[in-house]
This record gives sequence, structure tokens and C-alpha cells, in this order.
Amino acid sequence: MAAEDRARQPAGATATGRPRTRLDQPRTPRRSLLPSYDPEAFGNISERIARFLGTGRFIVWMTAVIIVWVLWNIFAPRLLRFDEYPFIFLTLALSLQASYAAPLILLAQNRQDDRDRVNLEQDRAQNERSIADTEYLTREVAALRVGLGEVATRDWIRSELQDLLKEIDGRADGRPHARAERRADGRPPGHQAVPRDEGDDRGR
Repeated sequence: MAAEDRARQPAGATATGRPRTRLDQPRTPRRSLLPSYDPEAFGNISERIARFLGTGRFIVWMTAVIIVWVLWNIFAPRLLRFDEYPFIFLTLALSLQASYAAPLILLAQNRQDDRDRVNLEQDRAQNERSIADTEYLTREVAALRVGLGEVATRDWIRSELQDLLKEIDGRADGRPHARAERRADGRPPGHQAVPRDEGDDRGR
């Protein structure tokens, strides 16, 4: 019997009696005693509070509340006063407000730093791509200039045609003069007459 039980038990990592979790199904969320919250929503609320604390409207409202508080607890009837001098409750309220405002402001600054870092990385990547594109275009333009240096340009062809036309015109202007000389003495142009000796004339 013991041998059969051992044979039935799987070996290796599946030997434990814990149930196997399926990989094709999402894991069930664990229950926690701590309250759950949305970090993104909490961060947005903290940023709104931090922006409001940094405005002149908050300063004006806080100053007005403090003045009304102090005047009420000084000049109001004694039975209606709720925080007499030295205004301990007011000091406690301001301390509580400051203790909550400081972490909210730090949280908003951290979120802004994260956004600035992401924007900086994106700008750096964009600058690197722009530099790479500029270098590529510069190399292409240099290659085109080198290629155009070996190709016949319009100005070069025009100058060569003008030189050929001048040469053709020069040859055409020289041919009529040669024909006129040939017709005058019956000899080709450039031919020189050979002078006769006087002795030959006398012998004849």
C-alpha cells in the first residue's frame, strides 16, 4: 500500500498539495485590510489643491477668515465666543492646514517632476532624431554635389556648343577666300610659282 501511494503521488514541483493556478486566467485580487484608492485620481486632487493653495484667492480668503475669527472672539458677547485669546483653536486649525498642505504640495511637485522628466526624454529623443535626419540629408546633398560634378551641366554644354559654333563659323568664313584665289590664277591657294633661270631662256 505504501508503495502504491508513493507511485500515485506526482514527483517534482507538483508534489505539494497546493492547488495549481491556471496561467490562462487572471489571478484573483487579494483582499487587504487597508483601504484601496486610485493613485491617479488622488494625485489629480492633490494637484488641484496645491494649485489653489498657491493662488492669491486662497491667501485673501484665509486672511479674511482669520480677521473675522479674531474680531468675533474679541468683540462678540462672551457666551458666543468659541475661541478666546490666545486663540488656541485657530492656531490648531492653521497647524492642521499646514501639515496637510505641505505633503500635498510635495506630491504635486513630484508628479510635475515626473512629467518634466518624461517630456525631457521625449525632447531628447526628438533632438537625436532631428540630428540624425540632418546628418543624413547633409550626406545626401554632398553625394549629389559630387555626382553633379561628374555630369555635364547646362552651362558646360552651352559653352561647348558656343565654341563649336564659333569654329564652324570660322571655317565657313575661310572657304570663300580660298575659292576666289583659285579662280584668279588657276592654282590652288597657297601654291608658289617657281622662277625660271635666265640661262634656260637664252638657250632656247
